Amino acid sequence: MGPTTQDERATMTTTAPRTGLRDRATLAALYAGGFLGPFGGAMTSSILPEIGADFDRTGGGAAATLTTYLLPFAGLMLFSGTLGARWGAPRTVRTAYLVYVLASVLCAVSWSFPVLLAGRAVQGAANAFTTPLLLAAIAAVTREDRLGRTLGVFAAMQAAGQTSAPLVGGLAAEASWRWAFAGAAVVAALLAWIGLPRTTAPSGERPRLRSAWRPSVVRIAVTAFVAWGCLGGLSFLVAFRLGDDFGLSAGQRGLVLTGFGLAGILTARLVGRAVDRFGARRCVLVGTATGGVLLAAVATLPALWAVGLLWALTGACSQGVIVGVNTLVLTGEGPNRGGSVSVVQSLRFLGAALSPTAFVPLYHLDPVLAFLVPAALLVLVPPLVLRRGRPDEHV
Repeated sequence: MGPTTQDERATMTTTAPRTGLRDRATLAALYAGGFLGPFGGAMTSSILPEIGADFDRTGGGAAATLTTYLLPFAGLMLFSGTLGARWGAPRTVRTAYLVYVLASVLCAVSWSFPVLLAGRAVQGAANAFTTPLLLAAIAAVTREDRLGRTLGVFAAMQAAGQTSAPLVGGLAAEASWRWAFAGAAVVAALLAWIGLPRTTAPSGERPRLRSAWRPSVVRIAVTAFVAWGCLGGLSFLVAFRLGDDFGLSAGQRGLVLTGFGLAGILTARLVGRAVDRFGARRCVLVGTATGGVLLAAVATLPALWAVGLLWALTGACSQGVIVGVNTLVLTGEGPNRGGSVSVVQSLRFLGAALSPTAFVPLYHLDPVLAFLVPAALLVLVPPLVLRRGRPDEHV
């Protein structure tokens, strides 16, 4: 082979994957957006008594602030990714951040409990139009052989947002719980100012809603529904056991449960590397099967330290599921990446929302059985749903 000519060198330079400072800055902005969504959703979990006291409600009644965020968030994501792709991802994400700012301000100055709930619902609706488009943008600027580890960082930022929200909310409530919403408004305003860089040229084609509901996407979404409803959404069951069997106080229970999120933060990038190396489908199946075994042990082991340790390890398994299903859908066929990942994320959070309804009655019937049923579903359902390999999957 002869020496490389100047023209050839120029061609190689222009077609090489982008790894410059600008793209690292783009990813940093996308990661920051990933932090905001879970943070906003969980920020009231530690300040429910203070909110209830202000509006003459019980702490349990104030828990409606969590539900009113989650329901529009999960429901709108069934089609928000497709609509955002139609309207233009940068415009949609910036508008969603601005709406999030206004909703957070409304929560901060709310003069009645219904007004606070309305602000929380708008927060959840706005976040539904950011998360799937952020994930699609990450896929657009990342080489396919490095997508897993990049999505791992995004998952770590989401876990950090969810884990830190109760702490930040609690600290803000030392002065007033309203300051937590003021802080969220400032962060959202900064993200709106940064915006979402255009990662692909407009195609001129309007994505259709049905393009996000292909059979391969539905299989991944069902897997996410079962996995998150039976694993990531079961912290309430662990809290029940910590109180009933070990007599832990609310603060002590919260400390043990935090291990799930911390393990997810620490292992997410490592899990992403495993997805790139061994394949997304394989990592999802390993994560669900191992999570099921650990969940059964959490239900039956008599030592508190063992329960806490194994629950933390399930956090690492949950990252294998999250990063794996996101990688599967973002490397799939079809042009509507935002719409497809939107469907998967919607069913994931819907599984978490329905988990208490499904397993709390079972816990009152038999506490051990309440853990063993979701553990069995984790082991059995994903292999059946993902039993057929896909040509676009890393294996």
